[in-house]
Amino acid sequence: MHTFFQQTLNGLSLGSIYALLALGYTMVYGIIKLINFAHGDVYMLGAFWGYYVINTYHVNFLVALVSAMVVTALAGMLIEYLAYRPLRNSPRITALITAIGVSYFLENGMSFLFGANTRNFPQAITQHNYDVFGITVSNIQILILVTSLVLMVLLQLIIQKTKMGTAMRAVAVDPEAAALVGINPDHVISFTFGLGSALAGAGGVLIGLYYNSIDPLMGMTPGIKAFVAAVVGGIGSIPGAAIGGFLIGLLETATQAVGLSAYKDAAVYVVLIVILVLLPTGLLGKNVKEKV
Repeated sequence: MHTFFQQTLNGLSLGSIYALLALGYTMVYGIIKLINFAHGDVYMLGAFWGYYVINTYHVNFLVALVSAMVVTALAGMLIEYLAYRPLRNSPRITALITAIGVSYFLENGMSFLFGANTRNFPQAITQHNYDVFGITVSNIQILILVTSLVLMVLLQLIIQKTKMGTAMRAVAVDPEAAALVGINPDHVISFTFGLGSALAGAGGVLIGLYYNSIDPLMGMTPGIKAFVAAVVGGIGSIPGAAIGGFLIGLLETATQAVGLSAYKDAAVYVVLIVILVLLPTGLLGKNVKEKV
């Protein structure tokens, strides 16, 4: 039982990072029906920004986290403005290919500018381990879980309780009708990209602190897994994305715990296939009929 609870804690810590990434995927898809495959690389930018400000200016963890969220939010809005907005009325496949191109551009650009070598992320917080009923809990795991949950709650408050959140929900349902009542869809879409990118940037700093290593390609696999989490939870559903992220984290940790570390990625995609066969819209997704 100790092993079970220990692996559950590890899975929740990892799953909270996937949940933050999955929220960005699901928000963007809910607004403009785009799968932003460059989202994982925005997460990488957040990790590198945290690495830079901690090493250069010796700031504390909170300053690094908030500044990474601001920088990645701006990066996300810039990507939307330059790469996706001109293709707003183009076929979806065009925007999808562009997203893949942006992803490769960010990965190779960072490799060219800063090198492809793995870097040790500075430990802005000294790790302390606590023994609770035979389970080892570190202060960094607690910090990751609490920070992720706080950010998810804040996101839900923004969407449900603010004017911009109301505008986001209106544009997601009917952009043309939203424009008729005075909502600027471009501003709403830009804000959505910024909000999702800020969460990805926070995830990058948290994972750097957790694993103590970063590299320009670090966003590729987590980005795909977070997309899987969003689909499993129900693409377009914010609670579903969060639940999907935690489920993927728990699944990956459980696969490693039973000695199948080499197949942890395969297990994630097997679950995706099973979910899509049994529940095509995901756990919390809704069937939406489209007029032909």
